[in-house]
Amino acid sequence: MNFELNDEQQAYIASAKAFSDKALLPHAAQWDAESIFPKETLRAAGELGFMGMYTPESAGGLGMGRLDASLIVEELAKGCTTTAAFLTIHNMATAMIGKYCQESAVEAWCPALVMGEKLASYCLTEPGAGSDAGSLRTSAQQDGDDYVVNGSKVFISGAGETDVLVVMTRTGDAGPKGITALLIPADAEGVQYGKKEHKMGWNAQPTRMVTFDNVRVPMSHRLGEEGQGFAIAMEGLDGGRINIATCSVGTAQRAIADATAYVKERKQFDTAVAEFQHTQFKLADMLTDLVASRQMIRLAASKLDNKDPQATTYCAMAKRFATDAGFAICNDALQLLGGYGYIKEYPLERYVRDTRVHQILEGTNEIMRVIVGRKLLMDGALEIIQ
Repeated sequence: MNFELNDEQQAYIASAKAFSDKALLPHAAQWDAESIFPKETLRAAGELGFMGMYTPESAGGLGMGRLDASLIVEELAKGCTTTAAFLTIHNMATAMIGKYCQESAVEAWCPALVMGEKLASYCLTEPGAGSDAGSLRTSAQQDGDDYVVNGSKVFISGAGETDVLVVMTRTGDAGPKGITALLIPADAEGVQYGKKEHKMGWNAQPTRMVTFDNVRVPMSHRLGEEGQGFAIAMEGLDGGRINIATCSVGTAQRAIADATAYVKERKQFDTAVAEFQHTQFKLADMLTDLVASRQMIRLAASKLDNKDPQATTYCAMAKRFATDAGFAICNDALQLLGGYGYIKEYPLERYVRDTRVHQILEGTNEIMRVIVGRKLLMDGALEIIQ
Protein backbone atom coordinates (compact mmCIF):
# COMPACT_ATOMS: atom_id res chain seq x y z
CA MET A 1 0.00 0.00 0.00
CA ASN A 2 1.30 3.45 -0.97
CA PHE A 3 1.00 5.86 1.96
CA GLU A 4 2.45 8.81 0.06
CA LEU A 5 0.13 11.59 -1.10
CA ASN A 6 0.23 12.57 -4.75
CA ASP A 7 0.74 16.09 -6.08
CA GLU A 8 -2.98 16.73 -6.44
CA GLN A 9 -3.64 15.71 -2.85
CA GLN A 10 -0.78 17.89 -1.64
CA ALA A 11 -2.39 20.79 -3.52
CA TYR A 12 -5.70 20.15 -1.73
CA ILE A 13 -3.90 20.28 1.61
CA ALA A 14 -2.06 23.49 0.74
CA SER A 15 -5.27 25.22 -0.36
CA ALA A 16 -7.16 24.11 2.75
CA LYS A 17 -4.29 25.09 5.05
CA ALA A 18 -4.08 28.58 3.55
CA PHE A 19 -7.82 29.07 4.03
CA SER A 20 -7.77 27.61 7.54
CA ASP A 21 -4.85 29.75 8.70
CA LYS A 22 -6.36 32.96 7.33
CA ALA A 23 -10.13 32.56 7.61
CA LEU A 24 -10.67 30.17 10.53
CA LEU A 25 -7.84 30.13 13.07
CA PRO A 26 -7.77 33.87 13.87
CA HIS A 27 -11.52 33.95 14.58
CA ALA A 28 -12.26 30.58 16.20
CA ALA A 29 -12.00 31.80 19.79
CA GLN A 30 -14.36 34.73 19.17
CA TRP A 31 -16.88 32.56 17.35
CA ASP A 32 -16.86 30.18 20.30
CA ALA A 33 -17.09 32.89 22.97
CA GLU A 34 -19.88 34.82 21.22
CA SER A 35 -21.69 31.85 19.63
CA ILE A 36 -21.21 33.29 16.14
CA PHE A 37 -22.25 31.11 13.19
CA PRO A 38 -19.80 32.29 10.48
CA LYS A 39 -21.98 32.18 7.38
CA GLU A 40 -19.79 34.52 5.35
CA THR A 41 -16.77 32.35 6.05
CA LEU A 42 -18.71 29.29 4.89
CA ARG A 43 -19.62 31.16 1.73
CA ALA A 44 -15.91 31.85 1.19
CA ALA A 45 -15.24 28.14 1.67
CA GLY A 46 -17.80 27.49 -1.05
CA GLU A 47 -15.82 29.63 -3.48
CA LEU A 48 -12.94 27.18 -3.02
CA GLY A 49 -15.16 24.16 -3.57
CA PHE A 50 -15.15 23.06 0.07
CA MET A 51 -18.97 23.12 0.39
CA GLY A 52 -19.56 20.55 -2.35
CA MET A 53 -16.54 18.29 -2.06
CA TYR A 54 -18.23 14.96 -2.75
CA THR A 55 -21.40 16.24 -4.36
CA PRO A 56 -21.52 14.73 -7.88
CA GLU A 57 -20.03 16.81 -10.68
CA SER A 58 -23.38 16.56 -12.46
CA ALA A 59 -24.86 18.59 -9.59
CA GLY A 60 -22.07 21.16 -9.62
CA GLY A 61 -19.85 19.59 -6.95
CA LEU A 62 -16.26 18.38 -7.13
CA GLY A 63 -17.15 14.68 -7.00
CA MET A 64 -14.19 13.98 -4.71
CA GLY A 65 -13.55 10.70 -2.95
CA ARG A 66 -13.71 10.48 0.82
CA LEU A 67 -9.96 10.15 1.19
CA ASP A 68 -9.26 13.38 -0.68
CA ALA A 69 -12.03 15.19 1.20
CA SER A 70 -10.61 14.04 4.55
CA LEU A 71 -7.29 15.71 3.71
CA ILE A 72 -9.12 19.03 3.36
CA VAL A 73 -11.25 18.55 6.47
CA GLU A 74 -8.20 17.79 8.61
CA GLU A 75 -6.61 21.12 7.67
CA LEU A 76 -9.85 23.02 8.27
CA ALA A 77 -10.25 21.44 11.72
CA LYS A 78 -6.83 22.79 12.70
CA GLY A 79 -8.34 26.25 12.28
CA CYS A 80 -11.78 25.79 13.84
CA THR A 81 -13.13 22.41 14.90
CA THR A 82 -16.75 23.52 15.02
CA THR A 83 -16.85 25.24 11.64
CA ALA A 84 -15.07 22.32 9.98
CA ALA A 85 -17.57 19.92 11.54
CA PHE A 86 -20.58 21.89 10.30
CA LEU A 87 -19.00 22.11 6.86
CA THR A 88 -18.87 18.29 6.74
CA ILE A 89 -22.55 18.03 7.74
CA HIS A 90 -23.50 20.48 4.99
CA ASN A 91 -21.40 18.47 2.54
CA MET A 92 -23.18 15.25 3.53
CA ALA A 93 -26.66 16.72 3.06
CA THR A 94 -25.72 18.46 -0.19
CA ALA A 95 -24.20 15.29 -1.61
CA MET A 96 -27.39 13.38 -0.77
CA ILE A 97 -29.48 15.97 -2.63
CA GLY A 98 -27.14 15.96 -5.60
CA LYS A 99 -27.02 12.17 -5.82
CA TYR A 100 -30.60 11.13 -5.03
CA CYS A 101 -33.01 14.00 -5.79
CA GLN A 102 -34.89 14.46 -9.03
CA GLU A 103 -33.28 16.76 -11.55
CA SER A 104 -35.70 19.61 -10.83
CA ALA A 105 -34.75 19.65 -7.12
CA VAL A 106 -31.04 19.33 -7.90
CA GLU A 107 -31.23 22.31 -10.26
CA ALA A 108 -33.18 24.35 -7.73
CA TRP A 109 -30.90 23.76 -4.76
CA CYS A 110 -27.44 22.44 -5.57
CA PRO A 111 -25.88 25.44 -7.34
CA ALA A 112 -26.35 27.63 -4.26
CA LEU A 113 -25.51 24.83 -1.81
CA VAL A 114 -22.18 23.89 -3.39
CA MET A 115 -21.19 27.57 -3.40
CA GLY A 116 -22.10 28.01 0.26
CA GLU A 117 -24.70 30.64 -0.66
CA LYS A 118 -27.29 28.42 0.98
CA LEU A 119 -26.74 25.95 3.80
CA ALA A 120 -28.14 22.51 4.56
CA SER A 121 -28.95 20.61 7.75
CA TYR A 122 -29.34 16.86 8.17
CA CYS A 123 -32.26 15.62 10.26
CA LEU A 124 -32.11 12.03 11.51
CA THR A 125 -32.01 11.88 15.32
CA GLU A 126 -35.32 11.98 17.22
CA PRO A 127 -36.17 12.55 20.89
CA GLY A 128 -37.17 8.94 21.46
CA ALA A 129 -34.91 7.16 18.99
CA GLY A 130 -31.33 8.22 19.72
CA SER A 131 -28.94 5.52 18.53
CA ASP A 132 -31.80 3.37 17.19
CA ALA A 133 -32.27 5.29 13.95
CA GLY A 134 -34.43 2.53 12.49
CA SER A 135 -37.17 3.26 15.03
CA LEU A 136 -37.73 6.89 14.02
CA ARG A 137 -41.36 8.05 14.08
CA THR A 138 -41.53 11.32 12.13
CA SER A 139 -44.23 10.46 9.60
CA ALA A 140 -44.76 11.41 5.97
CA GLN A 141 -48.24 10.50 4.73
CA GLN A 142 -49.16 10.78 1.06
CA ASP A 143 -51.88 13.30 0.21
CA GLY A 144 -52.30 13.73 -3.52
CA ASP A 145 -48.96 14.77 -5.01
CA ASP A 146 -47.57 15.74 -1.58
CA TYR A 147 -46.32 14.18 1.60
CA VAL A 148 -47.63 15.63 4.86
CA VAL A 149 -44.87 15.49 7.47
CA ASN A 150 -45.40 15.42 11.24
CA GLY A 151 -42.90 14.79 14.02
CA SER A 152 -39.71 16.22 15.43
CA LYS A 153 -35.94 15.92 15.28
CA VAL A 154 -33.37 16.86 17.91
CA PHE A 155 -29.71 17.95 18.02
CA ILE A 156 -29.89 19.36 14.49
CA SER A 157 -26.74 21.29 13.60
CA GLY A 158 -27.39 24.63 11.94
CA ALA A 159 -31.14 24.44 12.54
CA GLY A 160 -32.79 27.83 12.37
CA GLU A 161 -29.92 29.27 10.31
CA THR A 162 -29.85 26.92 7.32
CA ASP A 163 -31.95 27.00 4.16
CA VAL A 164 -32.85 23.37 3.48
CA LEU A 165 -33.33 20.22 5.55
CA VAL A 166 -32.69 16.62 4.50
CA VAL A 167 -35.17 14.75 6.69
CA MET A 168 -35.55 11.03 7.34
CA THR A 169 -39.25 10.19 7.68
CA ARG A 170 -41.43 7.13 8.07
CA THR A 171 -43.60 6.38 5.06
CA GLY A 172 -44.07 2.67 5.66
CA ASP A 173 -44.13 -0.01 8.32
CA ALA A 174 -41.89 -0.13 11.39
CA GLY A 175 -38.21 -0.79 10.84
CA PRO A 176 -35.56 0.45 8.43
CA LYS A 177 -37.45 -0.48 5.26
CA GLY A 178 -40.20 1.99 6.03
CA ILE A 179 -37.97 5.08 6.01
CA THR A 180 -37.91 7.67 3.22
CA ALA A 181 -35.70 10.75 2.84
CA LEU A 182 -37.24 14.11 1.92
CA LEU A 183 -35.88 17.54 1.02
CA ILE A 184 -37.77 20.20 2.98
CA PRO A 185 -37.16 23.94 2.62
CA ALA A 186 -36.21 25.26 6.05
CA ASP A 187 -38.84 27.99 5.88
CA ALA A 188 -41.71 25.74 4.74
CA GLU A 189 -45.02 26.39 6.46
CA GLY A 190 -45.30 24.25 9.57
CA VAL A 191 -41.55 23.93 10.22
CA GLN A 192 -40.83 25.18 13.74
CA TYR A 193 -37.54 25.58 15.61
CA GLY A 194 -36.88 25.12 19.30
CA LYS A 195 -34.58 27.11 21.51
CA LYS A 196 -30.89 27.30 20.76
CA GLU A 197 -29.27 24.64 22.92
CA HIS A 198 -26.58 25.75 25.37
CA LYS A 199 -23.79 23.29 24.73
CA MET A 200 -20.45 22.37 26.28
CA GLY A 201 -18.73 22.94 22.95
CA TRP A 202 -19.48 23.45 19.26
CA ASN A 203 -20.67 26.95 20.11
CA ALA A 204 -19.89 28.37 16.66
CA GLN A 205 -22.87 26.54 15.21
CA PRO A 206 -26.46 26.52 16.50
CA THR A 207 -28.17 23.31 17.58
CA ARG A 208 -31.97 23.16 17.86
CA MET A 209 -34.96 20.86 17.83
CA VAL A 210 -36.97 20.94 14.60
CA THR A 211 -40.71 20.21 14.66
CA PHE A 212 -42.86 19.44 11.62
CA ASP A 213 -46.56 20.29 11.94
CA ASN A 214 -48.49 19.19 8.84
CA VAL A 215 -45.67 20.30 6.56
CA ARG A 216 -46.54 19.71 2.91
CA VAL A 217 -43.68 18.45 0.78
CA PRO A 218 -44.00 17.73 -2.97
CA MET A 219 -43.27 14.13 -3.88
CA SER A 220 -40.71 15.53 -6.32
CA HIS A 221 -38.64 16.44 -3.24
CA ARG A 222 -38.11 12.81 -2.29
CA LEU A 223 -34.55 11.46 -2.29
CA GLY A 224 -34.45 8.14 -4.11
CA GLU A 225 -37.38 5.79 -3.79
CA GLU A 226 -39.78 5.21 -0.94
CA GLY A 227 -38.14 2.96 1.62
CA GLN A 228 -34.63 3.88 0.49
CA GLY A 229 -34.10 6.46 3.22
CA PHE A 230 -32.39 4.22 5.75
CA ALA A 231 -29.86 3.03 3.17
CA ILE A 232 -29.18 6.65 2.21
CA ALA A 233 -28.77 7.58 5.87
CA MET A 234 -26.35 4.72 6.56
CA GLU A 235 -24.34 5.56 3.45
CA GLY A 236 -24.08 9.11 4.72
CA LEU A 237 -23.08 7.94 8.19
CA ASP A 238 -20.11 5.93 6.89
CA GLY A 239 -18.69 9.09 5.39
CA GLY A 240 -19.83 11.15 8.36
CA ARG A 241 -17.85 8.93 10.70
CA ILE A 242 -14.73 9.51 8.63
CA ASN A 243 -15.43 13.25 8.72
CA ILE A 244 -15.88 13.56 12.46
CA ALA A 245 -12.88 11.34 13.13
CA THR A 246 -10.87 13.62 10.84
CA CYS A 247 -12.05 16.69 12.76
CA SER A 248 -10.69 15.04 15.91
CA VAL A 249 -7.32 14.38 14.29
CA GLY A 250 -6.97 17.91 12.94
CA THR A 251 -7.80 19.43 16.31
CA ALA A 252 -5.50 17.00 18.13
CA GLN A 253 -2.60 17.93 15.88
CA ARG A 254 -3.17 21.60 16.66
CA ALA A 255 -3.27 20.73 20.38
CA ILE A 256 0.07 18.91 20.13
CA ALA A 257 1.63 21.85 18.31
CA ASP A 258 0.38 24.33 20.91
CA ALA A 259 1.46 22.17 23.85
CA THR A 260 4.90 21.54 22.34
CA ALA A 261 5.52 25.25 21.85
CA TYR A 262 4.47 25.92 25.45
CA VAL A 263 6.63 23.29 27.14
CA LYS A 264 9.70 24.44 25.21
CA GLU A 265 9.29 27.94 26.65
CA ARG A 266 7.89 27.19 30.11
CA LYS A 267 10.48 26.62 32.85
CA GLN A 268 10.11 24.84 36.17
CA PHE A 269 13.00 24.39 38.61
CA ASP A 270 15.21 26.33 36.17
CA THR A 271 14.59 23.72 33.47
CA ALA A 272 12.36 23.87 30.40
CA VAL A 273 9.36 21.58 30.94
CA ALA A 274 10.20 19.97 27.58
CA GLU A 275 13.42 18.61 29.10
CA PHE A 276 11.57 16.45 31.62
CA GLN A 277 11.43 12.82 30.55
CA HIS A 278 7.76 12.55 31.54
CA THR A 279 6.92 15.41 29.17
CA GLN A 280 8.82 13.78 26.32
CA PHE A 281 7.13 10.42 26.92
CA LYS A 282 3.70 12.08 27.01
CA LEU A 283 4.30 13.98 23.77
CA ALA A 284 5.64 10.84 22.11
CA ASP A 285 2.50 8.88 23.03
CA MET A 286 0.27 11.72 21.87
CA LEU A 287 1.98 11.92 18.50
CA THR A 288 1.94 8.14 18.06
CA ASP A 289 -1.79 7.99 18.74
CA LEU A 290 -2.36 10.88 16.34
CA VAL A 291 -0.54 9.16 13.48
CA ALA A 292 -2.28 5.84 14.20
CA SER A 293 -5.64 7.62 14.10
CA ARG A 294 -4.85 9.36 10.83
CA GLN A 295 -3.78 6.13 9.15
CA MET A 296 -6.93 4.32 10.33
CA ILE A 297 -9.06 7.14 8.89
CA ARG A 298 -7.28 7.10 5.56
CA LEU A 299 -7.53 3.32 5.35
CA ALA A 300 -11.26 3.46 6.07
CA ALA A 301 -11.76 6.28 3.57
CA SER A 302 -9.88 4.32 0.92
CA LYS A 303 -12.07 1.28 1.52
CA LEU A 304 -15.20 3.44 1.29
CA ASP A 305 -14.01 5.00 -1.97
CA ASN A 306 -13.32 1.55 -3.40
CA LYS A 307 -16.67 0.14 -2.20
CA ASP A 308 -14.94 -2.52 -0.13
CA PRO A 309 -17.54 -4.82 1.52
CA GLN A 310 -15.87 -4.21 4.90
CA ALA A 311 -15.93 -0.40 4.56
CA THR A 312 -18.65 0.14 7.17
CA THR A 313 -16.68 -1.84 9.74
CA TYR A 314 -13.49 0.08 9.03
CA CYS A 315 -15.34 3.41 9.24
CA ALA A 316 -16.73 2.40 12.64
CA MET A 317 -13.29 1.32 13.89
CA ALA A 318 -11.67 4.52 12.67
CA LYS A 319 -14.37 6.71 14.18
CA ARG A 320 -14.17 4.98 17.57
CA PHE A 321 -10.39 5.01 17.75
CA ALA A 322 -9.73 8.47 16.36
CA THR A 323 -12.39 10.31 18.37
CA ASP A 324 -11.32 8.62 21.61
CA ALA A 325 -7.66 9.31 20.85
CA GLY A 326 -8.32 12.86 19.66
CA PHE A 327 -10.13 13.81 22.84
CA ALA A 328 -7.43 12.17 24.99
CA ILE A 329 -4.69 14.02 23.11
CA CYS A 330 -6.42 17.37 23.61
CA ASN A 331 -6.95 16.60 27.29
CA ASP A 332 -3.30 15.61 27.73
CA ALA A 333 -2.21 18.76 25.92
CA LEU A 334 -4.27 20.83 28.35
CA GLN A 335 -2.58 19.02 31.25
CA LEU A 336 0.85 19.93 29.92
CA LEU A 337 -0.08 23.59 30.20
CA GLY A 338 -1.17 23.13 33.80
CA GLY A 339 -3.43 25.92 35.07
CA TYR A 340 -2.93 27.93 31.90
CA GLY A 341 -4.56 25.15 29.90
CA TYR A 342 -7.75 25.64 31.89
CA ILE A 343 -8.22 29.33 31.15
CA LYS A 344 -9.68 30.73 27.95
CA GLU A 345 -6.66 32.87 27.15
CA TYR A 346 -5.26 29.64 25.69
CA PRO A 347 -7.19 27.49 23.20
CA LEU A 348 -6.62 24.09 24.83
CA GLU A 349 -9.82 24.15 26.88
CA ARG A 350 -11.78 24.86 23.67
CA TYR A 351 -10.15 21.92 21.93
CA VAL A 352 -11.24 19.67 24.80
CA ARG A 353 -14.80 20.99 24.76
CA ASP A 354 -15.15 20.81 20.99
CA THR A 355 -13.77 17.27 20.56
CA ARG A 356 -15.77 15.73 23.41
CA VAL A 357 -18.98 15.52 21.38
CA HIS A 358 -17.20 13.62 18.61
CA GLN A 359 -17.41 10.51 20.79
CA ILE A 360 -21.21 10.86 20.76
CA LEU A 361 -22.39 12.00 17.34
CA GLU A 362 -22.45 10.09 14.04
CA GLY A 363 -23.22 7.09 16.22
CA THR A 364 -21.85 6.89 19.75
CA ASN A 365 -18.57 5.08 20.25
CA GLU A 366 -20.53 2.38 22.10
CA ILE A 367 -22.54 1.84 18.90
CA MET A 368 -19.27 1.71 16.94
CA ARG A 369 -18.19 -1.14 19.20
CA VAL A 370 -21.52 -2.90 18.58
CA ILE A 371 -21.01 -2.63 14.81
CA VAL A 372 -17.48 -3.98 14.94
CA GLY A 373 -18.23 -6.67 17.52
CA ARG A 374 -21.21 -8.05 15.63
CA LYS A 375 -19.28 -8.09 12.37
CA LEU A 376 -16.39 -9.86 14.06
CA LEU A 377 -18.66 -12.55 15.51
CA MET A 378 -20.47 -13.00 12.20
CA ASP A 379 -17.52 -13.04 9.78
CA GLY A 380 -14.45 -13.62 11.93
CA ALA A 381 -11.33 -11.53 12.27
CA LEU A 382 -9.55 -13.19 9.34
CA GLU A 383 -12.34 -12.13 6.97
CA ILE A 384 -12.38 -8.51 8.17
CA ILE A 385 -8.66 -7.74 8.49
CA GLN A 386 -6.99 -8.21 5.14
